[in-house]
Amino acid sequence: MHRTLLGQAASKVVGTRSGLSGKIQVRWIHTMTTTNIKVPKQAVVPQHFEKTTIEDIRQNVQSKKGYILDMDGVIYHGDHMLPGVDKFLGWLMNSGKKFIFLTNSSERTPEQLSAKIHRLTGHTFSPKLFHTCALSTARFISGQMSSARVFVIGGDGLRTALVDDGHVIVEEGDADFVAVGETPNYDFNRIIQAAEIVRRGAKLIGTNKDIRDRMGEGFIPSTGALVTPIELTCNQKAYFIGKPNPLIMSHALKKFEGLSRSDVAIIGDNMDTDIVGGIEAEIETVLLLSGVTAKEDLHRYAYRPTYVVKGLGDLVD
Repeated sequence: MHRTLLGQAASKVVGTRSGLSGKIQVRWIHTMTTTNIKVPKQAVVPQHFEKTTIEDIRQNVQSKKGYILDMDGVIYHGDHMLPGVDKFLGWLMNSGKKFIFLTNSSERTPEQLSAKIHRLTGHTFSPKLFHTCALSTARFISGQMSSARVFVIGGDGLRTALVDDGHVIVEEGDADFVAVGETPNYDFNRIIQAAEIVRRGAKLIGTNKDIRDRMGEGFIPSTGALVTPIELTCNQKAYFIGKPNPLIMSHALKKFEGLSRSDVAIIGDNMDTDIVGGIEAEIETVLLLSGVTAKEDLHRYAYRPTYVVKGLGDLVD
C-alpha cells in the first residue's frame, strides 16, 4: 500500500498527519476521495523519487560531465582518508570529466590542500582545482572595496587570499572589515579586539556558516560557531561567504566552461551547506553519509538530496 501511495504522487495532494496512531489521511484533489493508510510512526513520505538501486545511482552520477567535490567529510576526516576515496579519485582522473574541489574551510591555501590530498591519497592535483571560501571571501571584499584594511581571525588560507587580492591585513587600530575563518589560534583577546573593531564601524564577514566539522569520531567548532560571540557582543550579523551562499556556488560553476547546470553535480556531506547550495544553484546533489549529516537527520529538512549514498566509493564499481 505504501508503494501505491508513492506511485500516485504525481496527483496533487493535501493531507494531515493525525495523532500518534501512525495514520496519514490523504485526499486526492482530482477524485475528492479519502484514503487512510497505515504507516510506521515517524514515517516520512518523500517529496520526490530517487533511483533506488546503487547501480542506478552510479549510472546517473557517472553520466555527469562535471563534479563539485566537497573535501572534509567527503575525502577525509582530519588526517585520515575515508574508505573508497582512492578508488573514486582514480576513476575520476581517468574519466576525462571536469571537476573541482570546493571547500568551506578557509584555513589552508589551494597549494596546501593539494599537498594534503597528495600526502593522503598519492594523487596529484593542480592547486587550480581547489576553490576555497577564503578565495571567495577575498573576491567579495574586492567587489566592495579595493585595498581594504582587514582584521583577520583565520589561517594561512584566508590571509594569503586577502593579500593576493590586494588587501592589507591589520593587527590593531581601525579596519574596514573583520574576516573570521577557522584557526587553532582563536582566543578571547582577539574576540574582544574584533568586537571593538566592528563596533567602530568595520563590516563582519564569516568565511562560512558551518557550525561544526567532524574530527575523528566527534566534532569541533567551525566558523559559524566562532563568529557568534562577536555577533552577540556587537549586536551585528555577519555576512557568510561559503556554501550555501550563491556567490561561492557561482564562482565554482564558472570553472565548468561549456557545461550546462544539468551536466554538473555537487557531492558533499552536509545538508546545510553542500546540498542546499546545490539545490539553490539548480544542480543535482549527492549526499554522502560519511560526514556531518547522518541518515536519521534527513527528516528534519524541507528539501532532499537527489541521491544519498554511504561514501564516495559507492559511486564507482
